[in-house]
Amino acid sequence: MIRLTVLYNLPPGTDEAEFLRWRTGEHQQENESMPGVITTDFGRIDQHWTPEGMQNGAPYRFMTIADFPDRETFERAFLSPDAQGDLNNDLKRIHNPLFLVSEILISSEKKG
Repeated sequence: MIRLTVLYNLPPGTDEAEFLRWRTGEHQQENESMPGVITTDFGRIDQHWTPEGMQNGAPYRFMTIADFPDRETFERAFLSPDAQGDLNNDLKRIHNPLFLVSEILISSEKKG
């Protein structure tokens, strides 16, 4: 499985509530409808951990994750000209993004 993780902030002066309406509505639907997407999650980062303990704030405010069954499916969906065109428009709404592409080597789900 291939996982796309995007960490990002909002540009200074952005209305966070307005961004969240767009991100959890229209944009979430776009992510879900991307060919091959298995799951997609979106979260707000409120704290981070260091060896000294939990810390408020973090280098990034938001995180989006999208899972694809394999690299070929990911590349066909995410790197397509249409997807890249949409991404260029979406990048205007975020600041300082970090895009990570990882191959999940093992995954487990706790049941019960």
